[in-house]
Amino acid sequence: MKHVKTFLILMMTMPMMAFAGTPVEKQVPIDEVYAPLGFDSNDNSQIIVTGFLPNLCHKSPKTESEIKGKEIHINVTALKYHPTNPFCPEMIVPFVQSVNVGLLDKGDYKIVVNGKSPYEKESKIFIAESSSNAVDENIYANVHYIEKTEGDHKMKLVGYNPSDCLVLDEVKFISNKNNTMSVLPKMKKIRDFCPMKMTPFSYDIEVPKSLANPKILLHVRSMDGNSINSIFHQTFE
Repeated sequence: MKHVKTFLILMMTMPMMAFAGTPVEKQVPIDEVYAPLGFDSNDNSQIIVTGFLPNLCHKSPKTESEIKGKEIHINVTALKYHPTNPFCPEMIVPFVQSVNVGLLDKGDYKIVVNGKSPYEKESKIFIAESSSNAVDENIYANVHYIEKTEGDHKMKLVGYNPSDCLVLDEVKFISNKNNTMSVLPKMKKIRDFCPMKMTPFSYDIEVPKSLANPKILLHVRSMDGNSINSIFHQTFE
């Protein structure tokens, strides 16, 4: 009789266990949208969103985008496990997601995230007209990551260039006048012959204090057409 009861309890709990272990895709809260300037019609344009997972029942945030005329619709979701899952402690987990929206024609685009556009100034992105047919008119440093020193408004760009014939020419900053600073580390060739030679670099850069927002996004363009994105907390004396 005891074995029969154990069997019945197991049969009753198995559907619940299976349900708890099967995730579903759900939209997650978004707190900021960042629209970098500096893209033209030949660039893979990007928008960056930050948000948070409400608890550890949510995993693996991801984004999808769709262009509808002059609107960019972004859907931000995560896998949500049932609360009965034993690995779901109450803990808010922030995230930063880059959204590749691809090649866009010149103009202003409205940004709609999870069906809403309540983000005031950052709800639009401007795409400039490209002046050439090249995929990108500049060669950027092959940045792998950045190190921040927020107290003195400095950062360090760290990575490897594919040849020692490339050296840093200038670092250009473009702000969107609100909450995003695009960082363009432009390289130049110092000779025509460029053999493959992985060359490490570390560039110390001072972050301009041109934005009044205490929390900004540093959007660093990289050689492969992607970017390194990091939240920077500004200090003002």
